[in-house]
Amino acid sequence: MIWPLPEPPVSERWRAWPVSQIFPETVPGLSPSGARVTYVLAGVAPEAPCRTAFQPAALRRGCRVALRATYADSTQTFVATVGIAVLDRPWSESYRAGRLATVRPLAFPRGPAERFGERQYFTGVVVGSHENYLVATAAGYTDGRPYQPGDRVLPRLRDTARQLATALYRALTR
Repeated sequence: MIWPLPEPPVSERWRAWPVSQIFPETVPGLSPSGARVTYVLAGVAPEAPCRTAFQPAALRRGCRVALRATYADSTQTFVATVGIAVLDRPWSESYRAGRLATVRPLAFPRGPAERFGERQYFTGVVVGSHENYLVATAAGYTDGRPYQPGDRVLPRLRDTARQLATALYRALTR
């Protein structure tokens, strides 16, 4: 008889799970109108030091390593980089929206995320709570338009950032 392997403790899932479980190929979501949308994986970066993957004001001390991936919505209008910070202790704030300090956007060539960079993110969300993970997103447009102070953020773009951060945080910590 073959026994199933026990689930790794939450704090070790980032190391024990395959990349495809941490950053699935697709993540389901809803648009503000209630229509179904799918976020499609554009690429996954190798593990990185936290100071490389996150903007300086996004994290305090105690970050061990950062994992990042970029997703585009199924209409290829919006793009978002998701960063997972593996922390020494739980992080206590959540759900801030706006152009706050967050994960550094990550471009991937030959696809909807090829023009996504530091100047192109418009909004972001940071989620964390009872576990030793912080999940942050930086979201923008696939057309590469740069953010200008005072730019209006579409609710759908903000929702993209929130839905991705929440979905990946929940999957990692359940």
